[in-house]
Amino acid sequence: MHSTMETWVEDLVDEVDDAVSSDQFQRWLDVQSRFHDYSHRNTLLINRQYPNATRVAGYRTWQNECDRHVKEGESAIWIWAPIIAKQCPECEDSPSYHDRSDCEYDETSPEDWSKGLVGFRPAPVFDISQTKGESLPELETEATGEADELVPALLQGASMLEVEAKVVSPTEWPHGNARGVCQYRSPAERPLIEVRDRENSADLAVTTIHEYAHALLHGDVDDETERSKRELEAEAVGYIVGRYFGLDTSGSAFYLATWQGEEPEAILDRLERISSTAAEIIGVVDEEITDE
Repeated sequence: MHSTMETWVEDLVDEVDDAVSSDQFQRWLDVQSRFHDYSHRNTLLINRQYPNATRVAGYRTWQNECDRHVKEGESAIWIWAPIIAKQCPECEDSPSYHDRSDCEYDETSPEDWSKGLVGFRPAPVFDISQTKGESLPELETEATGEADELVPALLQGASMLEVEAKVVSPTEWPHGNARGVCQYRSPAERPLIEVRDRENSADLAVTTIHEYAHALLHGDVDDETERSKRELEAEAVGYIVGRYFGLDTSGSAFYLATWQGEEPEAILDRLERISSTAAEIIGVVDEEITDE
């Protein structure tokens, strides 16, 4: 089994390499580059005004770069946009504010000052659901196959894996665009796994496995800079366990390709952690299926 898993991990590395170089992925990257990474403050503002927002951009960005148009009657989502202008090297004010301040810096003229952040202004943006037009490129990351037996076995095996798991209906889903979440609680409580229900039982199963892997591997990791590594390990576990149970998990390659900064070969560096976690989940699920 270990040698089989090692072979499958090597397959995943090759699939990620192929995904990164594919035309589909490059088109997706090109579109993604037009969307900003919003600050924590702006993310809160967006969620407060439009809780179901997934992709947000300004009116002109939608129109000129994505060939989409804001629907008539839609209300803008207001955020704080940075103001970049020349600023005084000493007080860091823009020239207009510097002239009215007490700063006496005059070693260089404002024309020679470097640009920097001098303030913020309110700016309107719109979610993709508020627009219409050309479709944006999507990556096929969902698993496929028959998993009607696998999903119940995964949920029944949660206690053996020392996690609490539940499937939440889309209408009651509180976690935005996420397909699943793992919430670490106090040491006395088991991690809580929640997955958003969907018609695709194979993808539901692999999402559940992905979150189980987080619970088993990452409960003691709280460094945000490690996030890409955590996603790599969890998705690799999902790929292996799903493949073991006969699912097509090739979409994992695109999922991992989106985590820039983490080389595919890093999967091999974490082979032992990935394979031992996958084997643990496989053992529990196999036992549940056999007992039925």
